[in-house]
Amino acid sequence: MDIPINYLESIVELFKRFGVKSQTMDDIARQLGISKKTLYKYFSDKNDLVVKSMDFIIQLDCKHMDEIKRQKLNAIDENFSVSRHVLNQFKDIHPSVWYDLNRYHPKAMKIMDDFTHNVIFNWVCDNMKRGIEEGLYREDLQIPIIGGIYISRIKDFFNPLIFDNNRYSFADIYMETFRYHIRGIASEKGLEVLKEKVNQTKNIKNEF
Repeated sequence: MDIPINYLESIVELFKRFGVKSQTMDDIARQLGISKKTLYKYFSDKNDLVVKSMDFIIQLDCKHMDEIKRQKLNAIDENFSVSRHVLNQFKDIHPSVWYDLNRYHPKAMKIMDDFTHNVIFNWVCDNMKRGIEEGLYREDLQIPIIGGIYISRIKDFFNPLIFDNNRYSFADIYMETFRYHIRGIASEKGLEVLKEKVNQTKNIKNEF
């Protein structure tokens, strides 16, 4: 049975706002304006609901990344576009989400990990290869190593042992990581392009 898209969209927003563990099937049915019986027509239990919601998120992310690739932007502009999408997706996410997924829904977390280690890793590496061809990134990059570093940072965004969630927002952490990444791989030409890109706005946060 096909799950209505508006159900999945609403469920994802609920998890982003309140975390995963705090939302019961009763809460979710109430927020969707349907009976719990109707909810169970589409999901066998909460874990199934979380897994299907994660699949939905990944499908949307893949679709958006494909749309960006089709624009044939230069490597730095493509990086900005993907980063803008990521920030819009996760800037207001509840800090407990990743803990909840790791602790209570490992299957859903594995879907996200597989996406990160495969799709995101491959995109980062392809972006670096093209950036080198365009003269925007350094020619001496060890692409697989830097790709691995990039992926390892993503995993730490919501780690409270590294970043105090009450002190740093996801937006601040992500933007600093993004700028750190680009400045580390950019050539002199790339740094000039980056400066021009940032100067297009009064505040870099507006770029995202």
